[in-house]
Amino acid sequence: MVGVLNIPKLPLFSPLSLRKPSRPFISVKASSESSDSQASPASTSTKEEQKPSFASSSTATTFAPPPNFKPPEPKRFTVRPDKTWDILGASLALFFRLGTGVFVSGYSASFVSENEIPPGQYCLEVGGSRVKETSKIGPRPEKPIEIYEFEGCPFCRKVREIVAVLDLDVLFYPCPKNGPNFRPKVTQMGGKQQFPYMVDPNTGVAMYESDEIIKYLVGKYGDGSVPFMLSLGLLTTLTAGFAMIGRMGKGSSYTPSKLPPKPLEIWSYEGSPFCKIVREVLVELELPHFQRSCARGSPKRQILYEKAGHFQVPYLEDPNTGVQMFESAEIAEYLRATYAQ
Repeated sequence: MVGVLNIPKLPLFSPLSLRKPSRPFISVKASSESSDSQASPASTSTKEEQKPSFASSSTATTFAPPPNFKPPEPKRFTVRPDKTWDILGASLALFFRLGTGVFVSGYSASFVSENEIPPGQYCLEVGGSRVKETSKIGPRPEKPIEIYEFEGCPFCRKVREIVAVLDLDVLFYPCPKNGPNFRPKVTQMGGKQQFPYMVDPNTGVAMYESDEIIKYLVGKYGDGSVPFMLSLGLLTTLTAGFAMIGRMGKGSSYTPSKLPPKPLEIWSYEGSPFCKIVREVLVELELPHFQRSCARGSPKRQILYEKAGHFQVPYLEDPNTGVQMFESAEIAEYLRATYAQ
């Protein structure tokens, strides 16, 4: 049985800003581990690619899992009863944004027979049928893009959506209100506290303005076209704001926390309501995290399937404690128990 679902590429637009219009800020400089120093593009090759250090040896704290901690067994498509309203609220974004951030660029799906999927290969199963998913991935950055942002910001959401569409791995530096670490760093690097702020260590480009960041990323790591729901100007920004109604205020304000020496690693994507509630906690605790994007059609779904023996997101890997775990509600509780002060 073969049936094909194709989701065509749609051109993206350049949304208008609700803020006072300003010329996009673009600088040619690479980020560094120290917030008050700047490196030239040529020096970025000496940077550690995925595991920057955030604490000196004299102030580093030793982290361990909570007492008697045991990672939960993954449960597909199951919502813990006390989290039902959280997931429903996070799911409202799918309606307002028409699923933007759920599919990788050029996504297509086709029903295939069981023998067309070899053993050990990830695939979607629908009603006993197998679904083969494919996408069109652009050039891959050698080093992860760095983005400074926070959850309760429609402009930041737009950039997170294009990250999912382009299937980019990103090192996120959360900047919640009153956060003591990365908000000041953005001011030092770019001259003002405005979000999102992107640094591409592969080219030395650093820039503000969500629309300009989107155009840069699709030009450098996509096919140059902006997705439809990201090209509607003011309407894009308004619907990105409406998308946060169900989680109003979450992921915006700083909760005192202990900064880990290494960034956490999270397998997730913007269109998932389960990933959303984990991302909110990561931002509130100001925990740097390396996101391995894996929206529908991402080849990284196969990588996680092989790595963990199962595909489900979010999936957390914490190099500071050695913990690896599924289940969004339990991940959020683990993060608070381990890093909140």
